[in-house]
This record gives sequence, C-alpha cells and structure tokens, in this order.
Amino acid sequence: MFKFNKISLASVGLYVGGILFVIGFWAYSKGNSTLNLVGFFYGFPILLGGFAFKSSEVTPANIIVAASDEVVSLRKSQETSTQKQLRKDVTRYRYGIKAHLDEVLEKLGMSPTDEERPLLIGIYEEISQAEATKGAYSLVLRFQSPLMDFETWQQKQEKLTRFFGPGIVAVVSELENKEVDLRLISDAAIATSN
Repeated sequence: MFKFNKISLASVGLYVGGILFVIGFWAYSKGNSTLNLVGFFYGFPILLGGFAFKSSEVTPANIIVAASDEVVSLRKSQETSTQKQLRKDVTRYRYGIKAHLDEVLEKLGMSPTDEERPLLIGIYEEISQAEATKGAYSLVLRFQSPLMDFETWQQKQEKLTRFFGPGIVAVVSELENKEVDLRLISDAAIATSN
C-alpha cells in the first residue's frame, strides 16, 4: 500500500524543481521562450523550496521489529490516542524540528542542550511480558542516550507516565551501547473503558 507520509517532500521538491530548471536551461538554448519561462519561474523556486525542506528534514524512525498479527490485533483494541499519535508522528518525515520528540524531551527536562538530548533511533510494538502489565499492548521507543545516564531516565519514569497521559504506564530499561528503551504500555483496564 502506497503511503504519502513515507515520501520526503524535500526530495520531491528537489527532483521536480531540478527537472523544471534543467528544462528551462534547455529551452533557453533552443530559443523556446515559453518553456524557458516555465522552467525558470517555476523550477527555481521549487528547487529552493526543496533545499529549504531538506535542511530542516527529520527522517522517519526505523521500525526495529515488524509488528506481528497478534500485536496489530491487540493494538486495535488497546492503543491509546497518545500511542497512536506518537507512532504516526515518529514514522513519517517531519520538518521544522531538531529531532523526533525534541519538545517532549525538553518539557521533561531531558534535553538541557542539543548535544545531550537523547536521539530516537527506532520503535517497535510488543505485548508486555512484565508481571504488572502482562498481555497489554506496548509501544517501545528506543533512544541513543550517550550523554544522559540511565539513572536520569529512571528518575523521570514517573514523570514520563504522567506526561504521556492517562491509560499509559511508562517503563524504562537499559540496553547496551548507551541505549534506552522507553516502553509506553497501555493500562488495559483504562484502555478498554474508553
């Protein structure tokens, strides 16, 4: 299935603008003033727009593990509106932001500087296996966090739960190579009552 949110507007602008601009040059050399004007007056601004979009483009986060049919079925019954919005936002091209979830991390006090900000490197979905949330839908955000230690993530865990709203329990876990998984787990009792 073809999805428009998986297309880079910057790339479209660069290709279309570049083609029109080249056609304008070709038409100029052949003496075709009408095609020349179209190529220059439409091609150049579109090309510049493509460059502008490219300079502020944030690419979609990688999907680390494809969702199984069982996870997709559980998602349909338990996914909260916050989980749905997060999943859609981080898996599409974004413009005018520094990184995925940069404003969220800043509000939570987890981004004192651009260099210290954890970087979202991928997502996946799973069925929670933890005792307290066993069988619940879980959206997992994986961050590269080289300058923010895991203790800071643990201290913010309760704040993360409150921030991402009702119906979600946030759980952090430490991985190798300074990576952290943030699990946003549906609170099944709340999710099914909505």
